Amino acid sequence: MISPQWALALGIVLSFIIVKYPSLQLKAKISGAKLLQISIVLLGSSLNFSSVLKQGASGALVTFISISLVFCVGVVGMKLLKIDKKLGLLITMGTAICGGSAIGALAPVLAAESVVITISIAIVFILNALAVFIFPPLGSLLHLSQSDFGLWCALAIHDTSSVVAASSIYGQEALAMATTIKLTRALWIIPITVIFGFIERKKDNVISFPWFVLGFLAMSLAFTFIGPLEEYKTLFQMISKTGFAITLFLIGLSFDLNKIRKVGSKPFIFGFGLWVLVIATSLLYITKGFAN
Repeated sequence: MISPQWALALGIVLSFIIVKYPSLQLKAKISGAKLLQISIVLLGSSLNFSSVLKQGASGALVTFISISLVFCVGVVGMKLLKIDKKLGLLITMGTAICGGSAIGALAPVLAAESVVITISIAIVFILNALAVFIFPPLGSLLHLSQSDFGLWCALAIHDTSSVVAASSIYGQEALAMATTIKLTRALWIIPITVIFGFIERKKDNVISFPWFVLGFLAMSLAFTFIGPLEEYKTLFQMISKTGFAITLFLIGLSFDLNKIRKVGSKPFIFGFGLWVLVIATSLLYITKGFAN
């Protein structure tokens, strides 16, 4: 199956052909927005509440501090670089929580345009790819233990897939630690999207509550505590991943080069700088013994 990254790339390539047909691009944009919410709901099958609960308050506190720090720095950085609010928030939340999944969950709440979603996801995908290659050798160079490296991956790498890839290269103990903390970090998607749903009010003053997040939570609880569903977990995860791939393909189809040019290089500088800060602070937290 084609990966979400390549689906997005394919959509962008084809957008140069269908740009002559604005109605098609509009339909792709609308369909992508709807499918995105469905995919977020199905993604809940991947989040195991038992693993998160076993980690306890310590894991929740660490991820809360990390997310709060990234958010505060992100807001300041957005203002300094004069980046579009929605684009800056998506990059910040993607960095703080869990990359493409967080961006996908928050985008409908912010009513973000497809070009904004495309840029933020592209930045996250590029940094995710770099992480898989640079984290394992850096961990060895710094003589990090399996547990410490797993924690570092969980706190500093955006998407779950890249966290799993990097930590599995380092070892099984690193993988177990990384997966558990990463799940705890991903759980923050729920309160963050709900909070922004209350902040982002429509013109008629009706609260834009992200109902699909409740579907995400319901799926997670169902697949954690209803035993017979376990055998369907892989199937639902595959459907969710396919949904994301198709969504990103549709988002890619609505790609507008002129809008990208207007955005400039600042979002990429912002995303990279924010990531470097997360890497450095999380590594400092671990190596100075605060994690123990």
